[in-house]
Order: sequence, then C-alpha cells, then structure tokens
Amino acid sequence: MQDEPSVKGLTRRQELAETAVFLLLILPSMALSFLAVGQGALPFPLVAATTILRDAGLVALILLLLARARQSVAAIGWVRRTVGREIILGVVLSVPVLIGVTALNAALRTAHLSGPRTLPTGLVPAPRFGTLLLAVVLVAVVAVAEETIFRGYLLLRFTRLLRSRSGAVLLSSVVFSIGHGYEGSAGVLTVGVTGVVFAIVYLWRRSLVAPIVMHFCLDFITIVLVPLLR
Repeated sequence: MQDEPSVKGLTRRQELAETAVFLLLILPSMALSFLAVGQGALPFPLVAATTILRDAGLVALILLLLARARQSVAAIGWVRRTVGREIILGVVLSVPVLIGVTALNAALRTAHLSGPRTLPTGLVPAPRFGTLLLAVVLVAVVAVAEETIFRGYLLLRFTRLLRSRSGAVLLSSVVFSIGHGYEGSAGVLTVGVTGVVFAIVYLWRRSLVAPIVMHFCLDFITIVLVPLLR
C-alpha cells in the first residue's frame, strides 16, 4: 500500500489525543466482553439493535474526525474503484480464511486454551424470517463498521503514531480481539489472527471492500447459517 496521506489539520500531539479519546470510547465496552457471563440472558433483537446503533455511531464519529483532519474517506480505504472485483476477491478469500481460522481455533482448543463457556443466546437469532433478516443486517453493519474502525481508522492512526506498519497491524488486531472475550482465550487469539489477515488484505488491495466482504461471509456463516442448520 502506498504511504498514507498526511493528516493535514493535526499535529502529532493532537493526533495522539484524538486516537486516545477514540480508544477510550470503545475499549471499556469491549473489555466487558471478558466478563459477559450473563450475556446469554439478553434477547437477540436487543443485542442486534444496540450493536447496530453503536457501530453506526462509531463510524459517524470517524467521519467527523476525518473531516476535522481534512482527510477524505479514501484515507481509510473507502474507495469505489474496481468494487466488483474486490467483492469477488473477498468471497473467494473467505473460503481459505474460514478453513484456516477454524483449524487454528480447533488446535488452540486441543492445546487446552479456553473456549466459550456457553453459546450466548443473545448472539443466536431465532429461526424466524424477521429475526433472520435482522441478523443479516447486523452482520452487514458489523462488517462495514469494524473494518472501518480497525483496518481503516485505527490502522491509519497507529501507523503514524508508531511509525511502524507491522506494529500498527499487530496493535489494531489486538484491540479488535478484545471485544471477543466471551469466546475464551482460544477465540480471542483466533480473532486476533483473523484481524491480521484482514489487515494484510486491506494493505495489499488499498481498499476496505475485500476485507468487509470476508468479514461479512465469516460472520454470516457463524451467526446466521450455522445456528440455522442446527
């Protein structure tokens, strides 16, 4: 990927403060997932609706921060070129990524790393048309929002602050994995590795489209298709 555009309207100190405030907004609620033992008591429609609103709000905040820094959305990978090709690439790459992360999670569980104690019912839609439609909307919003946050905005900011692209990929993937504490240590490590893969594809393609499609496909299979088949 070519060098990221400079942040025209921000000094390094301002950029650090902006990133710190953004992390302060998202990290506490993400960290609570490690303690979310009672999450299963929440109904899926409530979990889905609050997640959609939260993620939409975070994306709106990112757009405001980009406008403040006088940056275009292209700086975080929102580009329209070759969208069709990127969608196809995302679908194709989803297959080996799904196989890889499934094998990794199984290997970590074999090595006695913890998995989820119970499957949170708040993340499992009931097999009804309206609920399944809401689940698809949730998966789409989460894919767009999380790739915008972790591969777009945070990767851009971490790269400039750390002056290391590999360090930025690792740090953004660690932050990404924190929100999956309910999956146990094996799940957290698997999600972290998945985040690294998404970041590599993003840096390779200079577009968020393929990572968004990959993210959507993996979550659709996990959240919608697998529970439905069960």
